[in-house]
Amino acid sequence: MTKLFWNVFKLSPVVLAATFFAANSAFAGEATEKTTSVAELSGQSDKISQVTSVSQFSDVQPTDWAFQALQSLVERYGCIAGYPNSTFRGNRALTRFEFAAGLNACLDRMNELIAIATEQVGSGDLETLKRLQEEYGAELATLRGRVDALESRAAELESNQFSTTTKLKGEAIFAVSGAFGDNQAGSTNDVEDNIILSNRVRLNFDTSFTGKDKLRVRLQARNTPNFDNGSSSSGRPSITGTKMTRLGFDGDNGNDFELTELNYTFMPIKGVKVKIDANEADLNDNVNVFNPLFKSSGGGAISRYGRFSPIYRAASGDAGITATIGGKKSPIKVSAAYTSDDANTPTGGQGIFRGDNAALGQIEFSPTKSLGLGFTYVRRYDSNGSENLTGSTGSLNAVDPIGSATTSNHYGVQANLRLGKKMMLGGWYGFADANEVNGNDSADIEYWAATLGMKDFGAKGNTLGVIFGQPPKVTGGNGVTTDSDTSYHLEGLYKMKLNDKIAVTPGLLVIFNPEHDDNNDTVYVGTLRTTFKF
Repeated sequence: MTKLFWNVFKLSPVVLAATFFAANSAFAGEATEKTTSVAELSGQSDKISQVTSVSQFSDVQPTDWAFQALQSLVERYGCIAGYPNSTFRGNRALTRFEFAAGLNACLDRMNELIAIATEQVGSGDLETLKRLQEEYGAELATLRGRVDALESRAAELESNQFSTTTKLKGEAIFAVSGAFGDNQAGSTNDVEDNIILSNRVRLNFDTSFTGKDKLRVRLQARNTPNFDNGSSSSGRPSITGTKMTRLGFDGDNGNDFELTELNYTFMPIKGVKVKIDANEADLNDNVNVFNPLFKSSGGGAISRYGRFSPIYRAASGDAGITATIGGKKSPIKVSAAYTSDDANTPTGGQGIFRGDNAALGQIEFSPTKSLGLGFTYVRRYDSNGSENLTGSTGSLNAVDPIGSATTSNHYGVQANLRLGKKMMLGGWYGFADANEVNGNDSADIEYWAATLGMKDFGAKGNTLGVIFGQPPKVTGGNGVTTDSDTSYHLEGLYKMKLNDKIAVTPGLLVIFNPEHDDNNDTVYVGTLRTTFKF
């Protein structure tokens, strides 16, 4: 009923306007008939017949300026009558009496419609609504109070919020880990098999100024040791004797918060994304690494090598810039990056271009939604004393095969294949050739891996993963020592998603023939990683 009342009141101006327009049109146009008096109107009343459609008027066309108004009055309200010869005579002159008679007919019709609507609703229904309103008056008042309180709290939060442009995202890892085996690789010392509890906490402050950009500031604290060969320069003891056993989330700064990421991402033009890293330019965060289920240090593979191909670590630096051309749905994307380890050092032939640096180029090809292929090239320069060709993965020999300043070319092929909605196959192959800057020594390095991931395994949100491969190995060269045997990397993990914020991942890493030496004992590293996101 309320709707009908509103329609009546809203259309009342239409009625008046249509009537006035009809009157004005008579004076604006050329009147061809004389005006009709009240007496004549009374005498001709029996000649006027009611119509139900505007199409019954032979002299009314859709092109007439008042057609829509007349159609509404005839077909919606039925308060317009026509002449016996099926004409409306819209161009004839209108007297004040005729205007009053037409207006009265329309008002009478509206009163009838209102009365009909009231009868349909019924006075009993109106009384029921009134009684319910009175009966639940207290509840309605309480509800209004709660709404007012919520509005007040929302206003207070808006006025006192941390920032209108910045969001805080956090991640905390608690890990129980340990290394097992007989002797350390290349040594008669026992593997340090103490069980440890370690952690890592990251706080990301993501700020957007335009809605299409992002400034990230990351603070990080951690105390997870490297299960590797130690470091004589820092006095860090050897645990397993090889870098092949490193965890994917390791690192120890004594749990002091440090600035570990500072970068800005923006789109200068549509389809082009640019990222500038002022601190820790990790290329695995900037380009596709084709290992979506295992690339995350907090929720992916438990090992350093199992996260993605070492070619991306070879391209990382302290600062850099990355550009990617191609939208999300583009079948082909092209990425280019340049990084430097000495960008903030103005002395000693360093700086952005003369210090340790790397340049990356990658073509990403996705012929179907289920298949992704990547072809990557990296050109790297390492000054004397800072050589690390494989990103601290593989054998110690593969990390620094020459022992002096080198230039190296890295080539990589990566692939990822989705088999249905829950299974994913992936892998990579990499090759690098390194050459001595001030000499003739050279080295060839190879590595590969295959990955299998099964989503929703056992329960929704859980992931079962298996990774198998060969860590970086020196296979040839000139004036360098080659790795005589072959190590194999076998990793199994099962990430259990307890809810959207907590995941628990037990995992086991097995390295056969560590340091590519059959004489070395197999080494095991186990961990139970619990990841909290907030």
